[in-house]
Amino acid sequence: MPPLATARAAPIEHYENFPVASWLCPSHLRAPIAAIYHFARTADDLADEGQASPGQRLADLAAYRQALNDALAAAPNAPAPTPLAWPQVFGPLTRAIAEFALPAHLLHALLDAFEHDVRMTRDGGDYPDLSALLAYCANSANPVGRLLLHLYGVQDAPSLERSDAICTALQLINFWQDPSRDLPRGRNYFPNDWCASTGFDPSPWMRQTGSTASDNADAMVRLCAAHARNRMEQGQALVHRLPGRAGWELRLVVQGGLRVLDKIDALGGAVLHTRPRLHWWDAPRIAWRALLM
Repeated sequence: MPPLATARAAPIEHYENFPVASWLCPSHLRAPIAAIYHFARTADDLADEGQASPGQRLADLAAYRQALNDALAAAPNAPAPTPLAWPQVFGPLTRAIAEFALPAHLLHALLDAFEHDVRMTRDGGDYPDLSALLAYCANSANPVGRLLLHLYGVQDAPSLERSDAICTALQLINFWQDPSRDLPRGRNYFPNDWCASTGFDPSPWMRQTGSTASDNADAMVRLCAAHARNRMEQGQALVHRLPGRAGWELRLVVQGGLRVLDKIDALGGAVLHTRPRLHWWDAPRIAWRALLM
């Protein structure tokens, strides 16, 4: 079956810790925000979901990149014909590119990150240190924040830096709340130098032979959570730079991320077996903390 056939048919239904294009977003920006989200989410599915081989995943992502190039080329002439590939993604995205002049390099950077993920998993790669992991986040997470700031018309350097800090923190939180799912898939987002310093060995979990948490795992999880929390706090002043409801949306995103970190801290090494999740009863605490920012 051609790679596009299965990819176009699959609906996007995912658990998310953080709001996407919620009612707090300005109404005229909900459509482009949703278009960006579905573009990234579908590419992530191509890189990570199902049973496709690495070669097939890379071929699908190459076809997806070509569809992006087609959308970028069509946007100046919008309204453009419905694209043949992934119309539910590239139809709305083409309109968003045309109306808001979305920076092409940021959209391509996301695809660079997904291709990197596939190759890392295929080759059994890992991250030697935090700098290497942060370089990956610069493509996998930070472009999303910069695209949103572009929509809001916020482009000053301090705001971009704070956005990068928040987006990187959210990406790290996602990594470090998910080792129970990622390690068995061959994806290790614990930097090697941190593993060495804490004495934590992720290989039993990657071989799916790990059965109990350990003091070393607790030390690693605490180190990871502390770093993500510090990075989030470096960026959180951005909430005061965004206007109106957008600022409140970001407050909830930041506090949602910090609340997940609370749960990671509480689980410690048990996060290797249990994925911390947000529940409805976390909402009052998140809202209260957002109000106090």
